Amino acid sequence: MRSGEMWRLLSRFNSFRRTHVILQHLRMSKHTDAAEVLLERKGCAGVITLNRPKLLNTLTVGMIRQIYTQLKKWEQDPETFLIIIKGAGGKAFCAGGDIRAISEIGNKNQKILQDFFREEYMLNNYIASYRKPYVALIHGITMGGGVGVSVHGQFRVATEKSLFAMPETAIGLFPDVGGGYFLPRLQGKLGYFLGLTGFRLKGRDVYTAGIATHFVDSEKLDTLEEDLSALKAPSSENVADVLETYHTKSKIDRDKSFILEEHMDKINSCFSANTVEQIIENLRQDGSSFALEQLKVINKMSPTSLKITLRQLMEGSSKTLQEVLTMEYRLSQSCMRGHDFYEGVRAREVTDCLILIILWGYYVATLSDDYTEIREVKFHDNLEVVWYFNSEF
Repeated sequence: MRSGEMWRLLSRFNSFRRTHVILQHLRMSKHTDAAEVLLERKGCAGVITLNRPKLLNTLTVGMIRQIYTQLKKWEQDPETFLIIIKGAGGKAFCAGGDIRAISEIGNKNQKILQDFFREEYMLNNYIASYRKPYVALIHGITMGGGVGVSVHGQFRVATEKSLFAMPETAIGLFPDVGGGYFLPRLQGKLGYFLGLTGFRLKGRDVYTAGIATHFVDSEKLDTLEEDLSALKAPSSENVADVLETYHTKSKIDRDKSFILEEHMDKINSCFSANTVEQIIENLRQDGSSFALEQLKVINKMSPTSLKITLRQLMEGSSKTLQEVLTMEYRLSQSCMRGHDFYEGVRAREVTDCLILIILWGYYVATLSDDYTEIREVKFHDNLEVVWYFNSEF
């Protein structure tokens, strides 16, 4: 493609983006269409259906507000004994927050960004302390914000079609929604590996890794929901018994080994380092095909995000969930004032038009591992950013 043709194509793309941002603003506003979240009572259960199947049920601030408000009502309702949350369409439970809308509005309306992350994290924390059984049917794609409205609940049900990932380091963010709490609490250094590389777990591996509490064949989900809804004034133990019955009967991939089982020693060894540089060096020295593949993946990630994520997980390993979410809110607002997130989303959108070559290794070498800040960084467009890990966020 000639340079003139390329720039004309990019110009048309940018014109589309300027028009599209208006639609994105409407999606992010408090006037979100109520149909994007379906709220209904079925028997003893309050059922939440994330209803944006064409957009993989990604979350907007309007959806978050609706869910939070309804959960409050159901918690006080003596006729509602448990909550079931699921995604519409069969492809995704929830693929995360609507990052395209967030990125396009980010430089134009900081309040919407503040509202989105603050209210999302408030919802995550509320789910963790919910006083009634909370069952998330994480069937299909479950990433980012979708993890936030599921993993903190009492029960998480995976299927053979589940796909879990925290891919935020690829777009200039970090594994938020409480990732700093639950990831370092997974076996060994598995959570560090998942958070830094964005590795995808599928099917029964989501259960084996500890993300899900149960595994059920996807064809049984409707029946499971019916049985849960038909319970009479159930306790958490009653709900657990039903889930355990379905889990025990599932035979799909029952004897399959965990996809990372043979690599756990390498993961525990390489990702036990306290710096990104040392993790990279550990992978290089290991030299196995698995280690070199992870090295290749890490070299594609935002270097700032890698630094932030490692520190986030290390700090979060000894904090409460509420403390972690407070830290992550401050981090999110810093990222929104920075550069990597917007560039990360933009680069992912235009990869069909333009191949970007970025020397990430240089940036990693210049970032500090200090507990109070990550040093000043000069990106390829000379934008300077300072990231702080203190109350100044």
